[in-house]
Amino acid sequence: MAKKKRVGFSVRTVLIILTVILVGYVVYQNWPDIEETLKHIHEANGFVLLLLIPEQLFMYFACGQIFFSYLKQQKNVAKFSDKEILRISTELNFVNHAVPAGGVGGLAFLTYRMAPYGVSAGQASFLYIFRYAVTTVINYAQALIAILVLLALGLISPEAKWIIPVSLLMNMGVLAFLGLVVYVASSKKRIEFFSKTVSQALNGAVKLVTFGHRKYVIRYDKINAYFADIHESVKIAKKNKKLLKKPALWGLIYSFCEIGTYWIVAISLGRPELLPFIMVGEAIGSVFDGIVPYGLYELGMAGVMIALGVDFPTATIITVMTRVITLLFTIASGSIPYYDAIRGKDE
Repeated sequence: MAKKKRVGFSVRTVLIILTVILVGYVVYQNWPDIEETLKHIHEANGFVLLLLIPEQLFMYFACGQIFFSYLKQQKNVAKFSDKEILRISTELNFVNHAVPAGGVGGLAFLTYRMAPYGVSAGQASFLYIFRYAVTTVINYAQALIAILVLLALGLISPEAKWIIPVSLLMNMGVLAFLGLVVYVASSKKRIEFFSKTVSQALNGAVKLVTFGHRKYVIRYDKINAYFADIHESVKIAKKNKKLLKKPALWGLIYSFCEIGTYWIVAISLGRPELLPFIMVGEAIGSVFDGIVPYGLYELGMAGVMIALGVDFPTATIITVMTRVITLLFTIASGSIPYYDAIRGKDE
């Protein structure tokens, strides 16, 4: 028993050290943006910026409710309090920012955090995918509404109209991918075929790289059990669609909060009229956020706003300032709860 305890402590220690290094790396990578924000922070209304504190906390809570409002309806899952929902959501947000891995780190952490409550890896993965599906649909809708408003007001120049089909096609591409995921996960035979293909591809690559010294890195039965678990979650959701109503509603609220974060910063800089531009830019940024490592979300967003006619300094300041403020707030609010969770002291 003592040996196991030392191993567990060692793993936690390594994980904490690795996280500290990653957070340091993220701050280092964003240091030019931090300096840029400090140069322009005096231009913003400080009282308006303070609204970001309750707004961000509510956004974390809304994100958590996408998962937990669904899980509360499952009989085999332990109950969550609102405090636990906010805490786990804050930790998850911290991981997604601290680990630049395109959301993979967040999924791994969510699976780890939910396990004590009786949530399987497949259930956690299903909910993670569902969250992206809901927010993508909502982002697509909000981008379409914002584009129609901008066109009606004549605020998009002829030279910038190319961004309209591009933005809509990008979101449609993500929707098509999510549809493919649901299609595969809806059939046990397709799941088995996919599991076999993935395990063979991964093991073949490992065997090739190690020159045959290691023949496999993942077992077919384990990966098949994992995807079969996702299949069961999809089957339950399709059979009882009412279970998805509350998570979808919270997804709508969460998406509005994401827009609200940038809009609050824009208002603090005296530019509240940029809301529709922010809506389109945020929709494209979300596509980047779902498929690439952390950092290109704001690049995509600023690029779209500039393409739509927002002047370069304003678009850049809004995106950079929002990025820096939310990053620092994420580290400040999530690092200690994350540390406690890793040490097993999250109660």
